[in-house]
Amino acid sequence: MKILYLIVLVTLLAVSGCKKEKKEHTDIKKETSAENSVKKLEINLVAKNESDVSGSIIFIEEEGMVSMEASLTGLSEGEHAIHIHEKSDCSSPDGKSAGGHWNPTKQPHGKWGAKEGFHKGDIGNIKADSEGNASIIFATNDWCIGCDDKKKNIIGRAIIVHQGVDDFTTQPTGAAGSRVSCGGIIQ
Repeated sequence: MKILYLIVLVTLLAVSGCKKEKKEHTDIKKETSAENSVKKLEINLVAKNESDVSGSIIFIEEEGMVSMEASLTGLSEGEHAIHIHEKSDCSSPDGKSAGGHWNPTKQPHGKWGAKEGFHKGDIGNIKADSEGNASIIFATNDWCIGCDDKKKNIIGRAIIVHQGVDDFTTQPTGAAGSRVSCGGIIQ
């Protein structure tokens, strides 16, 4: 009888030890998942100012970096400015309902990374081929998707593609011309 009691006791200890090990493993997995969370947001661009410019943009945030991959069609051949603007409102035919360049740090307009300053929305220029197609890949740790930092959060803003080139010096717009496409950055 003592042997049977000892076998039951050892079995119970072994089973309870396995359960505890399994629970700890699950907790580690949850922490790992939280640390490596990936946020993904896809938006569509619509034509403005009677243009034929449209496209799509994918934003991905991972490990503190936001990457943006944009594909556009319907552009005239050559360079075109692309910016993040203040509001996700693309309702007006000319795209001006999106407001001005997103500039939460109150810097002068300029080329991204310029020591003289730049807007958080100053992405730069994209080059369209002879068929009107253009793409850009851009990444920064100065943006976030849905975070609490108002100086980094791109939600509630819009992507605007302009008819012309950003000269990186004219204040506050870069003299990029009319707005030919708009897409609200909304979840």
